[in-house]
Amino acid sequence: MNYFAGIDAGSTYVKVAVLNEEGDLAGHQHRPTGIDAAGHARTMLDSIMERIGHPTSRIGAIMATGYSRRIIDVAEDTITEIRAHAAGARMTAPDGTQIRTVIDIGGQDSKVIVLGDDGETENFVMNDKCAAGTGRFLESLARVLELEVSELGPLSLESTAPAAINSTCVVFAESEVISLVARKTPRRDIVAGIHESLAKRIGGMARKARFESEILLTGGGGLNPGIVQALEDELMTDIHLPLHPQLNGAIGAARIALGKD
Repeated sequence: MNYFAGIDAGSTYVKVAVLNEEGDLAGHQHRPTGIDAAGHARTMLDSIMERIGHPTSRIGAIMATGYSRRIIDVAEDTITEIRAHAAGARMTAPDGTQIRTVIDIGGQDSKVIVLGDDGETENFVMNDKCAAGTGRFLESLARVLELEVSELGPLSLESTAPAAINSTCVVFAESEVISLVARKTPRRDIVAGIHESLAKRIGGMARKARFESEILLTGGGGLNPGIVQALEDELMTDIHLPLHPQLNGAIGAARIALGKD
């Protein structure tokens, strides 16, 4: 049996997914991108295949996507993140759903991808010029609050009075957060306000892209229940989550390497 790999080399994490010939997920890993994304990708591929019990030479094709895709020298070819996420959604969507919109919240960019009935991309909007609406926005404000990013989601769900965060610029939002802290505003309410601010930014992108219901949330944002709730409130529709939100792009790239899409 041969295997097929997808590498999503993002600005924050490198994600690797390996599929078997039937298109099932055989193994996956992710780790911080650091300064050697290509080296990390090779190491993870070797590790995944060792766990599967076959040499890396059994990988029939490798496709790279993501922010740093062009430096992944082990890949035979590259594809855009838009195409990778559209392909990934066809595999990662919860059973019984036909995903029409993918919202991917990454470390340095976010994207809204609208899919047609056939699963192909009809429209998309990307935010790649500003940290607002991205994981970097959350990281910066978590640092001000002396919290880990993983703490933000559960803490915000405890809030009943989200604080108003009016700035979408990270620098000005940090100033607002510092002022709220000085006024003894509970951290849970500040974090809930941060999530609402991010959701408004993403919501504007989604409306610009003319989103449709049946939304799949991928990327690091899919690991944050506070963002899920804020987006559901902003877009007034349910948000679906894949089993591995961060892997959607890598899985899509692997499906394309396999020839499924």
